[in-house]
Amino acid sequence: MKTFSLSLSEENSSNLKPLKDVYIIATMKAIPDIKRQPLTLIIITFLSFIPLFFTYFFGGQNYDNALVGGMVGSIGFIGLASAVQDITWDRYVKIREMIVAMPVHPLSYSVGVALSKLLYASPGFIIFVVISTVFRILPLSSLGWVVAAVFLCWAALSSIGFVMSTYLRNANINTLNNVSNILGILFIFLPPVFYSEQVWGSYHWLAIIFPTSNAAGLIKSYAGIALLTSEIVLLRWLVLIITTVVSLLLVALKSRWREE
Repeated sequence: MKTFSLSLSEENSSNLKPLKDVYIIATMKAIPDIKRQPLTLIIITFLSFIPLFFTYFFGGQNYDNALVGGMVGSIGFIGLASAVQDITWDRYVKIREMIVAMPVHPLSYSVGVALSKLLYASPGFIIFVVISTVFRILPLSSLGWVVAAVFLCWAALSSIGFVMSTYLRNANINTLNNVSNILGILFIFLPPVFYSEQVWGSYHWLAIIFPTSNAAGLIKSYAGIALLTSEIVLLRWLVLIITTVVSLLLVALKSRWREE
């Protein structure tokens, strides 16, 4: 902890300081937890496959949508949950107050926290991608687009969760944990992430509003699961990028970082 405090206070005028802060916070929160509880990686990976099991056994052989949903859901949910739950825990054990007292930007802190939990979700995401490529659901040529879509979705959800956690800083831990679970349902399980957008009928266009279903729709398009025109694909990318940028701006400008 002493090394962490000294590192954050050094080179305040350096242009690389925000990146160093992100790295320090991410490693401080990720490495010790993994060393103490390495089985957490296996548990989180297993949990990300639960929707796939339900889809396979109750939805027949049409599990390609569920595989894509697993890619988005495994990364998106951990980003959203960590932004709320981890930051709440940091506040509870006074780590957040220590960081607030230092010259650390809220964006650096939120990105560091989100990256620390991204390591936990990465094995599940990689397994979903490997399965999709082995069974030729996802072409290798589209992997770059898949990673980009999931990354933007993760960044947007992490930012939304962080901003909400700063506005609910007077709520207790149990309340914020419930809030993160409700947000996970609203963003990941209700929109057409694990299932086809056509289920929504004439309202299928609403899927573009949610970063999760928007990213999933793009991946399904590259996989040939959903037939989208090039214009719609371009529109979806623009909306996803704008959603992510707006979410990051909210973190930088509207999050309640210090007590007023």
